[in-house]
Amino acid sequence: MKQKHDYIESAKRTIQIERDAVNNLLKNLDSNFETACELMLKCQGRIIVTGMGKSGHIGRKIAATLASTGTPAFFVHPGEASHGDLGMITSKDVVLAISNSGKTDEILTILPLIKRMGAPLISLTGSPTSILAQSAEAHLNASIEQEACPMGLAPTSSTTVSLVLGDAMAVALLEARGFSANDFAFSHPGGALGRRLLLKVSDIMHTGDDIPIVKQGTPLTDALLMMTKKKLGMTAVVNDSNQLIGIFTDGDLRRALESELHIRQAIIDEVMTTGCKTITPGLLAAEALAIMEDNKINALVVIDTDSRPVGALNMHDLLRAGVM
Repeated sequence: MKQKHDYIESAKRTIQIERDAVNNLLKNLDSNFETACELMLKCQGRIIVTGMGKSGHIGRKIAATLASTGTPAFFVHPGEASHGDLGMITSKDVVLAISNSGKTDEILTILPLIKRMGAPLISLTGSPTSILAQSAEAHLNASIEQEACPMGLAPTSSTTVSLVLGDAMAVALLEARGFSANDFAFSHPGGALGRRLLLKVSDIMHTGDDIPIVKQGTPLTDALLMMTKKKLGMTAVVNDSNQLIGIFTDGDLRRALESELHIRQAIIDEVMTTGCKTITPGLLAAEALAIMEDNKINALVVIDTDSRPVGALNMHDLLRAGVM
């Protein structure tokens, strides 16, 4: 009977080998890393990342990370480059070539052309003495002692180390540029962070006839009809100058029902909440969410500089907008 394989032990061994490979990177960091970052920072074009096979997959990820953190970059397949795509590279670009052996044929084929056009070359290899490493203005040493693959064939530790080096460059450049969370949001407008940092109250608030508003002195029953009609769980209360003087919510209604108040005879002034929290249209939707959560409320009135209601929103609006 075949003995059951110890999957956990295999996983631990793989993680240990790759962890040691990443730790080994620390001693290999030198002035070449600084030179590479300076070349990228001063680049007037884009960072062209290239690599074959698994190095190509890592290269695509590095290019995507650079691009999303303020360093314009894209991936060019070295095989396609020698069949026309080399025209995508200009002298203003910086080329980052990834090859564990440092002697990938497809990269070496286009190497003289890259040098001829004058585009600075950064190499990321596991062989500092290779042709590719020696031809570069800056060589990033990604050498490893062993692959995690027990046969030493499948790229494992080498690709992990290359990926970590790519992340290290991206973060170093991000910090050097002073790239902020706001900048990141502009690169990710469809993501959760983008929505939190770019979406304003004015983008999602209810306006015009959709705002629940009643005048002071309005019978409570009429205010309830307004709340039901507008479906926001509240209504704003304004004075004769249309300035906000209070808000009436589902919570206020529950408190009124628990009191001895005669609902059919009461007016809104008796049950509304004064001194209510408000926001302005220019605030971020995320700030509106924070105000609601901090004050344990579910809706807000949006006012202008004269305290006149110009909008309204509730938790459901923020949920639909993906802010929470």
